[in-house]
Amino acid sequence: MNRFAELLDRLIFTPSRNGKIRLLTEYFREVPDPERGWAVAAITRDLEIRSVKMAAIRGVIASRVDEVLFDLSRDYVGDTAEAAALIWPAEHGANRQPSLSEVIETLNSASRTEAPAIVEQWFDALDASGRWALIKLISGGLRIGVASRLVKLALAEFGGKEPQELEELWHGLKPPYTELFAWLEGGAEKPVNAMKAPFRPVMLSHPVEEADKPKIDLDRMAAEWKWDGIRVQLVREGGEARLYSRTGDDISDAFPDVIEGFPANAALDGELLVFDPDTTDHFAVRPFNDLQQRLNRKKVSAKMLKTHPAFVRAYDILWEEGEDLRTLTLEERRRRLEAVIGEGLPRVDLSKRIEAADWDELARLRAEPPIDAIEGVMLKSRDAPYVPGRPKGPWWKWKKEPFLIDAVLMYAQRGHGKRSSFYSDYTFGCWRGDELVPVGKAYHGYTDQELKKIDKFVRDNTVERFGPVRSVKASRDHGLVFEVAFEGLNRSPRHKSGVAMRFPRINRLRWDKPAAEADELSTLEAMLPRQ
Repeated sequence: MNRFAELLDRLIFTPSRNGKIRLLTEYFREVPDPERGWAVAAITRDLEIRSVKMAAIRGVIASRVDEVLFDLSRDYVGDTAEAAALIWPAEHGANRQPSLSEVIETLNSASRTEAPAIVEQWFDALDASGRWALIKLISGGLRIGVASRLVKLALAEFGGKEPQELEELWHGLKPPYTELFAWLEGGAEKPVNAMKAPFRPVMLSHPVEEADKPKIDLDRMAAEWKWDGIRVQLVREGGEARLYSRTGDDISDAFPDVIEGFPANAALDGELLVFDPDTTDHFAVRPFNDLQQRLNRKKVSAKMLKTHPAFVRAYDILWEEGEDLRTLTLEERRRRLEAVIGEGLPRVDLSKRIEAADWDELARLRAEPPIDAIEGVMLKSRDAPYVPGRPKGPWWKWKKEPFLIDAVLMYAQRGHGKRSSFYSDYTFGCWRGDELVPVGKAYHGYTDQELKKIDKFVRDNTVERFGPVRSVKASRDHGLVFEVAFEGLNRSPRHKSGVAMRFPRINRLRWDKPAAEADELSTLEAMLPRQ
């Protein structure tokens, strides 16, 4: 268990992508089965421990630690697992540290009444780092800056395979992945993917920069709108249908209406959107905020299915009736896609092409799209095959310029991992008369040096404390102004301001700007999508 804890600790404090991949491949090389396979399952969040939950862990902690003292410690540290791992008063006696495999296999065979006592024994045997890793493993809260795709890239590098091979196999594999590791080490044949309707790795685009424009021949490009939804892959094969996110997560259960409305034996690439059921317009797209209400749900209610119906706006086809179409050109795939969609499917339609003679006309279309659910334009080479990954040249995205406002820092919260010592999560507000109302929250967009300066400002200007959160002095005469960039805005009755930002980030710090000159809430309200 401590070897796994060491891996997590090193991953948290390794900022570079290649550095994280190197750490993972070293771990796969040094740690035997099934330990390394269980580590993969834990990091990719393909692991669930049912016998013990965080409520039980808190009960174990309360049996040894004064609850008031623990609450104060947790508020100061800002993380339950870290506070518990550090404050735990271990009793002598238990000196055999459990392995990761033992922890998972024991807890998965234990009852809910047995599990807390087992965890208590392990807390005594492990050091603080091991206890932290154990709590994170149980809670599923492994926020260590490693996405599922990065683990697959590390596995591919470890075995000398192409990443897309692993991605196409992934959903047919089960932890602890002994067959996978046997293949990667050359000791067995490639596992057979018995799963129907598998995920196929997606092709990604590059943002258009000014320096790129002379290299892009618009005459050879097909242009279409870039829709403000989420990228998905809709697949039906042999009577089974699935909906995947762009990273290969199966989100089928949250969108049964889309699955049922797709009868074709094919794999489509497109954008998941929500439409207005009360309009005669075919698939009139609603704002992203409406789609967001359906994301990350294990089940969706009948009411939500009726009020927030979803569909896929398809722009590519990868497979049809047993034939892999990815080697065909875009134009050939487009003809196959048009034939599959035909006169229209219940929950799928075709992404329409747009015409622009030159960059000036394309810029006008980008700046003034017909509806607010469009966030830019896409450019795709007509003769390019579908290549997984992000090859530079075939596909380009040219998004609208982000919205910018000046807002005043109101609250700051401690971060996680290597930022746990800093106030790095910021809530900011705009003026409504003489009152500041919160309009958003951001935790990136600044350098490490800027973080230290903001952290000092927070500590020097704290007026109230709420556990790990500090309220910062903010008035017309005093305050720190952020220039905030964001991709979109929606009405939100859940927020005091009545608005909710999409993808806010700190664009720059305005140490030079008086708080009184930050934007009014009315400035934000004027940016709301046209209804």
